[in-house]
Amino acid sequence: MPALILKTAGGDRHIEFFPGQSLREVLDSTHYRVRSGCRGTGACGLCRVRVESEEPDEPTLAERLYLSAGQIASGVRLACQVQPKQGMEIVVLNPAPLSTWKTVAPAFRYHAPSDRFPARRPFDLPEDIKHPCGVAIDLGTTHISVSLCDLSTGAWITGRNGLNPQLDYGSDVMTRLTAAGESAQLAQMMRKQVIDAIGGAIEDISSREGIGAEQVVKVVLGGNTAMLALLSGRNYHLLLQPAHWMSTIDCLPDNPGELSLSWGIHPHAHIDVLPPLAGFVGSDLTAGVVATRLVEAGPGSLLIDFGTNSEIALWDGKILWVTSAAGGPAFEGCGIGCGMPAESGAIYRVHESNGTGPERSRAWDSAGNGASAGTGGTTAPRSMPELSLDFSTIDDGNPRGLCGSGIVDLMACLLRSGKLTSTGRFAPDVSREGLVLLEGEHRLVLTKKDVDVFQRAKGAISAAVRVLFSMARMSCRDLQRIYVGGAFGHFLNKVNAVSLGLLPGVKDDAIELCGNTALAGCEYLLTSPDSVEFLKNITARAKIINLSQSDDFSDFFFDGLYLRRWPGGL
Repeated sequence: MPALILKTAGGDRHIEFFPGQSLREVLDSTHYRVRSGCRGTGACGLCRVRVESEEPDEPTLAERLYLSAGQIASGVRLACQVQPKQGMEIVVLNPAPLSTWKTVAPAFRYHAPSDRFPARRPFDLPEDIKHPCGVAIDLGTTHISVSLCDLSTGAWITGRNGLNPQLDYGSDVMTRLTAAGESAQLAQMMRKQVIDAIGGAIEDISSREGIGAEQVVKVVLGGNTAMLALLSGRNYHLLLQPAHWMSTIDCLPDNPGELSLSWGIHPHAHIDVLPPLAGFVGSDLTAGVVATRLVEAGPGSLLIDFGTNSEIALWDGKILWVTSAAGGPAFEGCGIGCGMPAESGAIYRVHESNGTGPERSRAWDSAGNGASAGTGGTTAPRSMPELSLDFSTIDDGNPRGLCGSGIVDLMACLLRSGKLTSTGRFAPDVSREGLVLLEGEHRLVLTKKDVDVFQRAKGAISAAVRVLFSMARMSCRDLQRIYVGGAFGHFLNKVNAVSLGLLPGVKDDAIELCGNTALAGCEYLLTSPDSVEFLKNITARAKIINLSQSDDFSDFFFDGLYLRRWPGGL
């Protein structure tokens, strides 16, 4: 992909982008957003940048209205009016205030065929709102994602993604549930945190897109069961009791309407909090099944929604086999010493160096000697010259850790090179400390413990899928399609994922990296008049499997700890 070179006081930043985006859209997907207030139509004149290379197209009418001839001659342009085709060097002249929210780039949304999602009026819209909008929310353990849609046309307008502030109380659901169970006051604080966070996302959208929050007349919210229970402040203690893991848990807010006041939306907005299927199988999976239309395909469709609590659905043509696997936060870069969420500075891509990588890539040699931050190329190999790795970071920021996709790439590279065995042990010539990835301010070391955490997370996922295969009397050879959900899948290298046994061994084109399927399903339900019947149909076909009651789970789990391809795959 081409890259935008953003010149900042801290040095140049290389930002990859998909052609067809405006400069504003490219910047909005990073932490270097430009000020804006008109949805990128050119009506506010705020998003000013200076283009210092690659002459852009002729100024638009909006630019000539807000910019003087002298400004245009010096390279000043409106970011929303310029579409870079190749590399371009720019300086942001009017930066937006720092925000905890990042704008979701349209290219990173899950795009289902348009005929699957016809624009429909979901209900009688308030007469006092000329341009009614709806908000879809995916309430995840690590991230909260929000979309704004036009209810009159069904069109997606914009989206936001940010960290769930409840991370302060634990990176996994059990830690948070335990904390809430021990203190009613703490549970109330956690509830307020997430309500305020969603309100902050809506406010960020309103202020930057020029759309009043009062125009929001419908909300559809999905999430895993624990997050829904903490949102409502109800029955979260039941999730700590195994006796309730297979039963439906009432964890919906008593009065969803009170959320309208907290979020500043229309006082009579219709708020739908989607109920979970059971136990730790939340409505985020239900929404993902909606988005992928899993039960409308032929037998052999598998959805894996990777996350702190990964949820899995297998469609055999008659029954939707469903379960969840407590893989922990490893797939989101947490719980691993050198890991981090997919934020600025996170290493999201790692590959063997061929000496011709992009200048923005850093490199490690196999002795654990990292190139200094900000330099390009590869370092001179030392004690193990057969291994040299290039990597890329989000926003081209200084590397601070590896997010989920970067960890998968790194494990696969080490496995291929022989520096890591299929049992997860380092080669004898690797230091006992582990593999030193980077020295400096953010020293990164991959330890044996980190490898173990990844193996356990992978083992839990593969064991869960194999249990579902067993129940459905299927194998990975029967799979026609694998849908990979979750933010983890955006940059996932499918070949590496299959080589490690993270995904079943199928042909590359049978794996679809969907991104946030939970949010996409909530978006669809915003404009679907038959959403209630749709959800009832999924619920009626679903059969929940409790992995703790499976005789085969332990054997599958231990087999899944090996870093190798699935048995019986292609």
